[in-house]
Amino acid sequence: MRIMDFDTAAMIRANEANWDARTPIHLASGFYDVAGRDPRAWFAEFEWSDLGELAGKDLVHLQCHIGAETIAFPPLGARVVGLDISAESVRAATALAESKGVAVEYVKSDVHTAVETLGASRFDVVYTGKGALCYVPDLDIWAGQVAGLLRPGGQLYLVEFHPLLNALSPVPPPDGSEELLLRHDYLSGRGAIERDGTRTYTDGPELPDARVSFEWQHGIGEVVTALVGAGLRITRLRETEQLPWPRWSTMTTAGGWFTLPESAPRIPLIYALQAVKP
Repeated sequence: MRIMDFDTAAMIRANEANWDARTPIHLASGFYDVAGRDPRAWFAEFEWSDLGELAGKDLVHLQCHIGAETIAFPPLGARVVGLDISAESVRAATALAESKGVAVEYVKSDVHTAVETLGASRFDVVYTGKGALCYVPDLDIWAGQVAGLLRPGGQLYLVEFHPLLNALSPVPPPDGSEELLLRHDYLSGRGAIERDGTRTYTDGPELPDARVSFEWQHGIGEVVTALVGAGLRITRLRETEQLPWPRWSTMTTAGGWFTLPESAPRIPLIYALQAVKP
């Protein structure tokens, strides 16, 4: 496994502090609405059909944050572990699961050392995504960890914001424009992107501190190549025009997820990738 260089390791530590600061804001936000929102609402219908029967399976949710999605899995009969780099997120996720009466084991760890933390060949399903991969600087290391966590025959299911959405900007630009314009890179190659923001992507107050974070852009080809290089076999790749939140004010909803109106171009906003360990 490649070793993370000093500067990248420092960026990951900054992200850890940033997510610690975000956690209480997100936990209290209307965006997550942890008291009232059905956790299954964070999932598209195709996710459940792709994942298949989960009863009796061991599932790990990587980079799970406060566990708003993670708690949807135990009622389906899975034995569930959530992993996140933020100690504050792990504490919040543990309390949330307990309040909902579901059993989830939450573990604090950097995703780049997940196998060392959780154990090799332990899981039937690795679930991850929806804003997770942009915090992974090295996809080859990440893919190796995913492969290492899976038992033979186990599956990765990645549901992630499409790089086109990232290029269009997943949050409105400072001028508030809602035009479908390419504002950022689609492909990787420019290194870390430094973010210095007083607010997160949810409603709520400003961050009290640790406002700097770092992201890395990844094209779909880079993700596929990394997973194939780790020995996994790609079995499904979906692209969808749906989002679980209304990025543009013109978006309409049917069944909880949002799409652009019929007058807009049909463009992919999320992709889902399924891969199996032989």
